[in-house]
Amino acid sequence: MDKIVIQGGKTLKGDVQISGAKNAALPILAAALLTEGENIFHNIPDLVDIKTIKKLLAGMGAQMEGGQTLKIGTENITNYTAPYELVKTMRASILVLGPLVARAGRARVSLPGGCAIGARPVNLHIKALQALGAEVELNSGYIEARAKKLKGTDIYFDIPTVTGTENVMMAATLAEGTTVLNNAACEPEIVNLAEVLQGMGAKIRGAGTDVITIEGVTSLHPTEASIIPDRIEAGTFMIAAGMTQGEINVRGCNPNHLESLINKLRETGMKITPIKNGLKVSAGRKINSVDIKTLPYPGFPTDLQAQMMAYMTIAGGLSVITETVFENRFMHVSELLRMGADIVIQGNNAIVRGVPRLRGAQVMATDLRASASLILAALVAEGSSEISRVYHIDRGYEMIEKKFSALGADIQRVKA
Repeated sequence: MDKIVIQGGKTLKGDVQISGAKNAALPILAAALLTEGENIFHNIPDLVDIKTIKKLLAGMGAQMEGGQTLKIGTENITNYTAPYELVKTMRASILVLGPLVARAGRARVSLPGGCAIGARPVNLHIKALQALGAEVELNSGYIEARAKKLKGTDIYFDIPTVTGTENVMMAATLAEGTTVLNNAACEPEIVNLAEVLQGMGAKIRGAGTDVITIEGVTSLHPTEASIIPDRIEAGTFMIAAGMTQGEINVRGCNPNHLESLINKLRETGMKITPIKNGLKVSAGRKINSVDIKTLPYPGFPTDLQAQMMAYMTIAGGLSVITETVFENRFMHVSELLRMGADIVIQGNNAIVRGVPRLRGAQVMATDLRASASLILAALVAEGSSEISRVYHIDRGYEMIEKKFSALGADIQRVKA
């Protein structure tokens, strides 16, 4: 099992190219199941989660060729089961549920696993599919769904759910009649998916707002499309510039997807200016403490909460970080404490008092974004840090140690 070893204290400078967004690529690859023929998708990141969904699709009969540009042939889908062995490693596997029921009239998908950051129940997916007319049963750890023909209807999500919105939007494209998703999630990844579905011939309005309307069509055709840049990866490198007193050109990002982060980073004293195809991000003279409250998009993303907490551990003053999206997303705190951070948890609030410096330590990643926060902390810590269980970071960051090394970090991956 690999670990990442970092010698802290290096100022990061240079250019970094942002990869395609994992959270956009996963539903878009699943959407290929809605068509018969060869879809072509560009800007696919090389990540463990991408490999997992490719294995899942291949097991269903899809034929694939390529890497960053991926061709997916879906003429011969003969298996409608998403097995536990794959789904347990990645919650997003549930995204095949809606497309399979819509196209084939049946699906058998294992209850999901993935990062241990809260319950994240799938009941919203099931309830919405039932509203569309599917018969859904839970049987021996599997969701079994059947429908001769899905019927459009009005659906209200009790809470905005990204994968729930994506799953039901995909299913509704082939339903009979009109489906309206109320209290839908608004993330850029949903807009990207909607644009791909529109390229397949779907009739969708309102993606990016909390009301999405889908008029069902009888069939969809293959398309060619690109994956948007990963706003969470971009945000992680932007925070790294501030923490290391550096200056980074973040290339290939979409500033419109990063407004809540940009506003907060400017409050900390950082300077952020648009450049061609990205942003120039420079550290301030000192780090001002700021309060953070995670919210559904366009609010501050929960996927950047851990990284921002690492930043605040070396800020001047006190900051309060409030997590409203996932109930167990402070597991990185115990590891930051090992590095000398001053953090107290009170319910869903983390009270962070900035310290003059962090110290290198042996720490363990507990989920994808927690692992990123530990890398950021190690980059500024005195001495050497070892981060174990880095398979978490490979789920969502493409070649992270190589990208940081190119910016001047003393970072390497070694066999544990």
